[in-house]
Amino acid sequence: MAYNLFIAYDLMSPGQNYDAVRDRIKALGTSYQFQFSLFYVNTEFAPAVAFALVNSVMDANDKLAVIDAQAGVVSTWDRPPIDAINAIWFQG
Repeated sequence: MAYNLFIAYDLMSPGQNYDAVRDRIKALGTSYQFQFSLFYVNTEFAPAVAFALVNSVMDANDKLAVIDAQAGVVSTWDRPPIDAINAIWFQG
């Protein structure tokens, strides 16, 4: 089963290993980075498993949210890559 997940995080001081967190998120499946700390991922991993995988490269004081999205609407901004996002969303 494919999941459409939104993953958001805050990396607190000390530490803040952004590369490790972003790499782990991207390794979950096809992804799109909406904002610096907000990703959409289409993955075979259930939300709890995705949470555990990403959390494993974070510090104890960091914050993480993994949200299973069945449907959604994204507000427009300058040249949003709607076709690219929809291609990922509907691939599974």
